[in-house]
Amino acid sequence: QSSKNEAASSFGDDRIFIEKFVTQPRHIEIQVLADSHGNCIYLNERECSIQRRNQKVIEEAPSPFLTPEVRKAMGAQSCALAQAVGYTSAGTVEFIVDSAQNFYFLEMNTRLQVEHPVTELITGVDLVEQMIRVANGEALSITQEDVKINGWAMESRLYAEDPYRGFLPSIGRLTRYRPPAESRSATAAVRNDTGVYEGGEISMFYDPMIAKLCTWAPDRPAAIAQMRNALDAFEVEGIGHNIPFLSAVMDHPKFCAGNITTAFIEEEYPDGFHGVDLPQETLKIVGACAAAMYRLGEIRRTKVSGRMDNHERRVRDDWVVGIQGHEFPVTIAADPNGSTVHFESGSHRVASDWTPGKPLALMNVDGIDIALKVEKCTSGFRIRFRGADMRVTVRSPRQAELAKLMIEKVAPDTSKLLLCPMPGLIVKVDVAVGDEVQEGQTLCTVEAMKMENILRAEKKAIVSKIHAAPGDSLAVDAIIMEFE
Repeated sequence: QSSKNEAASSFGDDRIFIEKFVTQPRHIEIQVLADSHGNCIYLNERECSIQRRNQKVIEEAPSPFLTPEVRKAMGAQSCALAQAVGYTSAGTVEFIVDSAQNFYFLEMNTRLQVEHPVTELITGVDLVEQMIRVANGEALSITQEDVKINGWAMESRLYAEDPYRGFLPSIGRLTRYRPPAESRSATAAVRNDTGVYEGGEISMFYDPMIAKLCTWAPDRPAAIAQMRNALDAFEVEGIGHNIPFLSAVMDHPKFCAGNITTAFIEEEYPDGFHGVDLPQETLKIVGACAAAMYRLGEIRRTKVSGRMDNHERRVRDDWVVGIQGHEFPVTIAADPNGSTVHFESGSHRVASDWTPGKPLALMNVDGIDIALKVEKCTSGFRIRFRGADMRVTVRSPRQAELAKLMIEKVAPDTSKLLLCPMPGLIVKVDVAVGDEVQEGQTLCTVEAMKMENILRAEKKAIVSKIHAAPGDSLAVDAIIMEFE
């Protein structure tokens, strides 16, 4: 009654429109294809529930949730909608689907969608070709009976966004851009749609999406496994990007079980993304690879500067691998075909053609192929794998013992500074020197990649200095203002 009274007094109309509250909502869309001869078909659905700020991040086809009956009903209504408005070409009808598989119309996108490759991969239909044929006045050569579901497809959107900084846009030059090789066989496929190149610059003036990485396999677990490997092998350097986050989602138990909603990211990562802590067994696999790689580097080192004359110099077999707070004593037994790395409990067989200096290590561990991004550092490597960014040390037992006595470096105190979280343009400064600001108060606005980002005060403070003004272009971590 209060709402009706307010509406009547404000607008002279007391009618109330009540929007249905949908519990555990999923975002599922139907791909349609219609010609100018009255034919319209649907090419199954795409699950697009993994979203951040209403922007799709991961899509798949088909949905792990729909029954064939609900799929048919959604498809029939989508075609009826397209025909009711006389639509031709490819289009997408988007729905919200609740936990009981009731579906509600959201909108229709009258264009080709970013995620169209997953539909192509499971149906074998080239949507772009069909759009061109329809535009040329041709009738569809495909009937609804011709549309099948063959296997499962995944798409990961690679964004120039730093997941460790709240997914803020990241710009810069692509110093390295090496996608995994595209391939197609009867049991697996990798496809990468992209418009960037190594040496190119990612600027603040365009959308942050830089690639659409797609995989296909006969079933969903295999398609996810293909995506894990493809993400591990995707080399992107020079900018912040979301590959670690995408890898983390591919290993998340809820995602693997298909138990997802549009609130997945905010529920599973309420405090943001801070990397991945790998299970101990996975750490041992990475540690075995690191030990084998480090040993190769040591062998090379013994052969430089005339050291080959020293026949008594040999590379040791016992090491201590340190990784994500764990220490594993290991012993390496090498032979011409690889190495067996022995832990206190169990061992791993490691084989590879990796040579020191290569940034991507394609390893075979116990018969399973994995890809590690490798960067040499003091006493070991920086290794990135399955969403984890790890400093892995490989030391002699005595070195490991002494390393425990080293003092930890303390990070500088930046609590009294407002730092620019991304490269961008200062649009507006909302405070002045001497102002007392409260927690949550707007301090300034930074624009980057078609988005305005509002920076707010984390606590009560007084502004002592302002270093930036509207129109200034700032780099990451540039000081915007200081507090006292």
